[in-house]
Amino acid sequence: MTEQQPTVSVMVVDDHPMWRDAVARDLAAAGFDVVATAGDGPQAVRRARAATPDVLVLDLNLPGMPGVQVCKELVGSDPTLRVLVLSASGEHADVLEAVKSGATGYLLKSASGEELIDAVRRTAVGDPVFTPGLAGLVLGEYRRLAADPPPAAADEPGAPRLTDRETEVLRLVAKGLSYKQIAERLVISHRTVQNHVQNTLGKLQLHNRVELVRYAIERGLDDDA
Repeated sequence: MTEQQPTVSVMVVDDHPMWRDAVARDLAAAGFDVVATAGDGPQAVRRARAATPDVLVLDLNLPGMPGVQVCKELVGSDPTLRVLVLSASGEHADVLEAVKSGATGYLLKSASGEELIDAVRRTAVGDPVFTPGLAGLVLGEYRRLAADPPPAAADEPGAPRLTDRETEVLRLVAKGLSYKQIAERLVISHRTVQNHVQNTLGKLQLHNRVELVRYAIERGLDDDA
């Protein structure tokens, strides 16, 4: 008897009712549990806190409060929330601002229904999902930030001790590999990769994958050995 996978709960936020309903309908038909929808920023924050979805599918252009602020507030209060931005804008500034606010991935609205469903599934397990061409942009920004770290990071105490396997996983995360790819590379389970990442986040007192990649790049862990 195969183990039943838990249903992923999703919330859809978009100010266009027909688009929002269509996305929610497609995700529900694909087996996701659509627990809430919202049409503006403040409503999105209120309903997301009440419904506690696993994944928030979020438009950036919202009345009342911009999507990046919604993302920042919700991820700030619940770092386990995964946010997939679904936007009509492919502007680099919008992409980088969304990632800095805590978004796990960024997909353009021109994506197909199959691409959206796959993106939500991958976002739910913490994989970074980007429309082709945007992943390199985001990694480039990580590198830029790493080359110019904030002053507050200059006086950090002695670095916590990571195990060899945690360091190995961290190195592959910094190279942009998904958890699934890391599991295949190291011949371990997807769950084990997630556990290593969570342990590393705890040891380093970091909050999400964005901060983890930056930490790794600052220390040169993305370089080929």
